[in-house]
Amino acid sequence: YPDERGNIKKKIILKVSDYRSAIIQGKFLAKKGLWVSEYRIESGLNCGGHAFATDGFLMGPILQQFKENKGNLISETYSILVKSLHHKNAIVPRTVLPIKISAQGGVGTAEEHQFLIDHYQIDSVGWGSPFLLVPEATTVDDATITKLSEAKEKDLYLSNISPLGVPFHNLKGNTKDEEKERLIAKNRPGSSCPKKFVALNKDYTDKGICTASRQYQNLKINDLKQRDLPKQEYLSLYHKIIEKSCTCVGLGTSALLKYNLDTKKEGIGVSVCPGPNMAYFSKVLSLKEMVDYIYGISKNISRADRPNMFIKELQVYIQYIKDKIEAHDGVLDVKQQRYYHKFINNLKEGVSYYHTILGQKNQNYFEIAKQKITNDFKDGLQKLDQVLARVNQLAIQ
Repeated sequence: YPDERGNIKKKIILKVSDYRSAIIQGKFLAKKGLWVSEYRIESGLNCGGHAFATDGFLMGPILQQFKENKGNLISETYSILVKSLHHKNAIVPRTVLPIKISAQGGVGTAEEHQFLIDHYQIDSVGWGSPFLLVPEATTVDDATITKLSEAKEKDLYLSNISPLGVPFHNLKGNTKDEEKERLIAKNRPGSSCPKKFVALNKDYTDKGICTASRQYQNLKINDLKQRDLPKQEYLSLYHKIIEKSCTCVGLGTSALLKYNLDTKKEGIGVSVCPGPNMAYFSKVLSLKEMVDYIYGISKNISRADRPNMFIKELQVYIQYIKDKIEAHDGVLDVKQQRYYHKFINNLKEGVSYYHTILGQKNQNYFEIAKQKITNDFKDGLQKLDQVLARVNQLAIQ
């Protein structure tokens, strides 16, 4: 809780995907007398780890909303905080408490970094995936660093391997997935589940089990066999069961290997979850080299053909929505069709917003690449029209 001067010893940083979620959660915590000191906005899909897609809302328009409504966010949550602190007979600070706004997700150049700070007036910008190639900053074993440095766009994909049921960024050929495939080949799919950190499913047992575990997958596959389904439908559902990976173990194994610690219980399979941005960084760096690059002191660390961060986010969203639509096997109901129309229209509105930003006379960023960015957005709009046509083609139940 804050003291009279507004000092808070342990501050809360809340990661959010949009302004609506920020103000809802900020108010919820304020009712408990807790102040959110920083709202960290992360791209829904152009990020690492688990991915929480928006309904087609792109990062630029989301940041614009925070820029325009920061004062409201502070005043509305602070008034609730004061009432709560009074109710708790706790100390009420003499002045309104400040907040910070930060952003992360796919940033890859000093120019993008500075644009976010200057244009959206945010306090800081986060970089994630590129630091997987900085041994001083992250703990990654040598073999995985090599795989990461060699990874191209085709090697980085949004998967369904997470036992939590949330889309998860993955690196093709990681050793945990290779371990999983060997078990499948032996007709023994699933992990032994040594940690049980996400043993949450109770479909078959009173005590939770993990959907990546051998126990769960055997039970689920036996269930599937009883349904007497057509071969293709059976194989599709079977694949969805066995693709789950023991990430809670795999994500920690890299540190064990790096420091030559015992892996007898966990095994040596490593999971890693870089964002799409990883494709554009291809060499191991010192911390100084990475920091110099972030602040524009040194150049030529990322690939020259790397797309602008806003373009990349649009591309990832287009692929995401295409995959979602095709997963319906050619049939949509009215509600689904409306959802995809809304999703695609939100993406188009985002592109229109970027065109406005790039066209501003006082906009001095991305001058060298402006024509390429404009052409990439135009290409994105054409692809969105194709996706929309596909939605309209599908039969309505």
